[in-house]
Amino acid sequence: MSRRRYVARGVPGGYRIRDTRGGRWWGDLYELCPDDLLTELNGAADRARVTALLKRYRALKR
Repeated sequence: MSRRRYVARGVPGGYRIRDTRGGRWWGDLYELCPDDLLTELNGAADRARVTALLKRYRALKR
């Protein structure tokens, strides 16, 4: 099994996605752990699917 590139880390106020190769945070702060977004980023990384998931998580924040 290969090492995951994107992982969710708990931070004060929720979760952030960490890019382990770049060593920086990716995306927004999420209140709930974005499991399906992480699965897509570490898997096929289909641009349309990732965009749809990002829109869904942004809508949950409002």
